[in-house]
Amino acid sequence: MFNIDQPDSAPDNEDHDGDVVMHGQGSFFGRRKGHKLRAHQADLIENLLPHLSLQIDSPAPEPLTTLFDPPVEHMRLEIGFGGGEHLIAEALAHPDTGFIGAEPYVNGMAKILARIEAENIRNIRLFAGDASELLAWVPAGSLARIDLIHPDPWPKRRHWKRRFVQDATVAAMARALTPHGEFRFVCDIDGYTAWTLAHLLRAPCFDWLAQRADDWRKPWPNYTMTRYGRKAEREGRRANYLRFERL
Repeated sequence: MFNIDQPDSAPDNEDHDGDVVMHGQGSFFGRRKGHKLRAHQADLIENLLPHLSLQIDSPAPEPLTTLFDPPVEHMRLEIGFGGGEHLIAEALAHPDTGFIGAEPYVNGMAKILARIEAENIRNIRLFAGDASELLAWVPAGSLARIDLIHPDPWPKRRHWKRRFVQDATVAAMARALTPHGEFRFVCDIDGYTAWTLAHLLRAPCFDWLAQRADDWRKPWPNYTMTRYGRKAEREGRRANYLRFERL
């Protein structure tokens, strides 16, 4: 199916949804800022983001659902939300669920803030930093789902240690997820899909939910395609959609 030793087709730092990856003891990989922000975007970063941004230098509330007023029923996390298309769609479709979006890329943060303001979305909180530190901050068993959609594949072998999916982050996700919670992964680079599948299959806390080929070849129901996903399709790259259940 997938060959983990097969070189990937994407170049380093291609415009994936997760344009920036930060993980591993505060390590920072990638660009923190791209194009110059427009005046309104800069205003949103300065004035709206502080109201939505999580500060993890103090303990997380327990239960985590009390981040929102009134409290929500469930909590979910999207790591590296890019332009925010998927996160916004999920938040609008599930108003009783609280969402945390982790994205250290400033331009991506500005884009999602504009959508949050325009649509008056109240069930999203944002984190502009290292997603592995955020996973360590949330209480154990507090997240119903974690999404990682089109992350940077870091295709060169010497850079594989920079991929978000590592044994340590898989263990961190297992701690943060509720029993029967899910980790969902979307990628159009076979090498990173195989890498992720190998890491999750050897993790005793996760079960791969696929029962037939279409379960990974086709998106799950009501999946919102991102701008990078559309770009990959135009360029002839086929994505795979992996779902893992927390045992």
